[in-house]
Amino acid sequence: MKPGIVVFPGINRERDMAIALEQSFGEKPRMIWHKETDLSGIDLVVIPGGFSFGDYLRCGAMAARSPVMGAIHQHAARGGYILGICNGFQILTEAGLLPGALLKNASLRFLSMDCQLRVERTDTVFTRQFQKGQIFRAVMAHGDGNFFADDATLDRLEGENLVAFRYADANLNGSARAIAGLFSENRRILGLMPHPEDLVDPLMGGADGKPLFDALAAA
Repeated sequence: MKPGIVVFPGINRERDMAIALEQSFGEKPRMIWHKETDLSGIDLVVIPGGFSFGDYLRCGAMAARSPVMGAIHQHAARGGYILGICNGFQILTEAGLLPGALLKNASLRFLSMDCQLRVERTDTVFTRQFQKGQIFRAVMAHGDGNFFADDATLDRLEGENLVAFRYADANLNGSARAIAGLFSENRRILGLMPHPEDLVDPLMGGADGKPLFDALAAA
């Protein structure tokens, strides 16, 4: 699987993501500027965290209308894999590739701290190196991580088993049903609010997030 990282103005986690991917894949990922529309040779599109376009209007709203997003929609229609972390998750919801929206944290404060995530399913290319119900550490760094959807959408996500991860300790941002990450209906797109790429090496303070990237590299 060949990875590529999409870079928007204001994104600031592309280097962290590149380190995580290179550790697992054994090669440097391709950096894709937001005005590019050629994703040939890319199997996994990664949209990292940060503040795309300064988070003006709404987080991810402007990035969702960048030229590259047309190519990403085509990539998704072909069954390609997509991973969106933090601002990437916000962009995926703004682009209609995942349901719901990410609102201001319930505290109205930016949250920067560790959190505990619970793995809800392991029969996907993203999660198969975790154990179902496993709790692992990840890093929260967001001001708009409060996942919201109407009750009908939430019931559908639960019924179709599309919740990837939940907050297992305190649901500090107020996300509906403690949802921290979601799959698309075909389970080839994952949006996740906390940052697994911040914990992929003991030198970072732990490697709790590495199984996600190792699983993708093994696909």
